[in-house]
Amino acid sequence: MPEDAYAAAGVSIATSDAGVRALVDVLRTIDPGRASRSLLGSGHYASVLRVSDDLAIALCTDGVGSKLVVAEQTGRLDTVGIDCIAMNVNDLICVGAEPIAMLDYLAVEQPDPAALAQIARGLKAGAEDAGIEIPGGELAVLPELIRGHPSPHGFDLCGAAFGTVAPDALVTGDAAAPGDAVIGLPSSGLHSNGYTLARRALLEQGGLTLDDTPPELGGASVADALLEPTVIYVRAILELLSRGRDRVHGLAHITGGGTGNLLRLNDAVGFRIDAPLPVPPVFELIARCGAVADDEMWDVFNMGCGFVAVVADADAEAVVALLCARHPGSARIGTVTDRAGQIERA
Repeated sequence: MPEDAYAAAGVSIATSDAGVRALVDVLRTIDPGRASRSLLGSGHYASVLRVSDDLAIALCTDGVGSKLVVAEQTGRLDTVGIDCIAMNVNDLICVGAEPIAMLDYLAVEQPDPAALAQIARGLKAGAEDAGIEIPGGELAVLPELIRGHPSPHGFDLCGAAFGTVAPDALVTGDAAAPGDAVIGLPSSGLHSNGYTLARRALLEQGGLTLDDTPPELGGASVADALLEPTVIYVRAILELLSRGRDRVHGLAHITGGGTGNLLRLNDAVGFRIDAPLPVPPVFELIARCGAVADDEMWDVFNMGCGFVAVVADADAEAVVALLCARHPGSARIGTVTDRAGQIERA
């Protein structure tokens, strides 16, 4: 996988993958002293634990990442909470779970009440959009670990989300079969991935400032484009599942790694993307300013598609209509193939 520009910016996908494997190789040897309750192997979008024959809980955790640097530099902190909610609940729904709550972890350089209130407003907006509660969380004051941009306004924001699903109602992606339709739901931009590369390309190599309004952005500033909140897909996907989850063969949150995330569903099949959704102009600006190759852009970013539903070919038209009601621009973007483990783009 080409990653020259991202690695040069400080993030090596290969090294990160090796780090995850090192963690998982140890953690999978945990002996809880009883039979495991886990219903899915590592690598899916959420972990699922059986509680009873009729109930399982889905769990996941994620943060906002270096998008927070832009929020700190602009003082615009009131939307990153939406990103934190989105990055978690969009993963939960990929296993067919209904999200019910999230706990937030907020580490700060200093506990500024005005800044914390801004962050909380984003968390509130995201929670209401996703239909979840935030019944608790943790605030850690860590001046020796957290350094802001600028100091002393640094913070990190993460969450752990929880949902419920019946064990026999899991959506794993195993049902995806050659000929199935791949339906894409539009993203709003970068969401919360690839910001180390994006900031380097735009602000260092491209010489732009966060206040600049390059023509590609149609009047929006660089900061506006980079801080556009991550889309929350929960209500649309829960409605789709309510119409018959046996008709949903797979669900994928398209985050870092782009459409390669589809292989997390089922690597016994392949995916051909021959009608991609429109690419938001911020991606074209990043590619130009950073001289980032097209293949690497698709390997790092969502490129305009934030979520995917895999359904039978015969159901594609009805599913597109349902999803468009909440996410206009949703469309069929491709087809499942018999070329195992391969992602192809037209």
